Amino acid sequence: MMSLAQILKDPPPAYAFELSEAGISAAKIGAAPEILFQPFEPGVLLVSPVHDNVQKPDSLSAQIEAVAPANGNRKRRAALILPDYAARVAVLDFDSFPSAAEDQRALVRFRMKKSVPFDVDNAMVSFSPQTVSGKSGSKIEVLVAVMATEIVLRYESPFREAGFIPGFVTTSALAMLNIISPDGVTLIVKLNGSTLTAIVLDGSMVKLVRCVEIAAVTQEELESVVLPTLAYIEDELSAAPKRILLCGLGPLGDQISHEWAANWHVSIETMRSRYGAPGALNAGLLGYLESVV
Repeated sequence: MMSLAQILKDPPPAYAFELSEAGISAAKIGAAPEILFQPFEPGVLLVSPVHDNVQKPDSLSAQIEAVAPANGNRKRRAALILPDYAARVAVLDFDSFPSAAEDQRALVRFRMKKSVPFDVDNAMVSFSPQTVSGKSGSKIEVLVAVMATEIVLRYESPFREAGFIPGFVTTSALAMLNIISPDGVTLIVKLNGSTLTAIVLDGSMVKLVRCVEIAAVTQEELESVVLPTLAYIEDELSAAPKRILLCGLGPLGDQISHEWAANWHVSIETMRSRYGAPGALNAGLLGYLESVV
């Protein structure tokens, strides 16, 4: 996986795609991108960090063709935005961090070995150092994304067969961060199907990423993840969140907003972008468009 900083050194891809178990969202990159969505039949994707996610490759290929028709024999560069639960994302602390890229990568792999349910030595690893200054001096916090290589290759394969070159791969939550303007301590609560992603930001710095499967989409299940995350913010950042941003919660978000705001004395907002309200199926795509258009 490559970072947004890397991809922005080159012209952006012609297309961007976001995948979920529900379907595929797509946009042709341009000044006024047209955003399309094609639903999947059940079982096309089964998202997991440990096994093949693409269960019906022929069906996936057909839906890719539906949102981005073939262009003869010409190859087109594409960005792929994969489901959050297909990857492991973490923030690692270091007192010092090597200057050489290979040494950095080796150290990150070593630290992630016990944190991922697959062979990290053969995984795809992307990371971005963040320097944090405090009373005790500076330290390095490194945002890391790790995904099993075979899972990434299986996602890429039908796009290559359709004439695309997947030059950039990321996850929905990481791409979505491009939408958010820094404003103090922020908690993001993002829902896609049964996957709940919680992200803590301190300004523009990512402090925590949690991605879990929940048993049911209920207030109780959401709070089983949100409440420990609020405790982390209080304990580790010695602060309360200035705002909680909701994404993909739909009517449930409307129901709980007033209660959370009253109970926790925090502003509850629905996420927005210049291309509309990001939802469960396109938050990463809209975030990616924000970064390149």
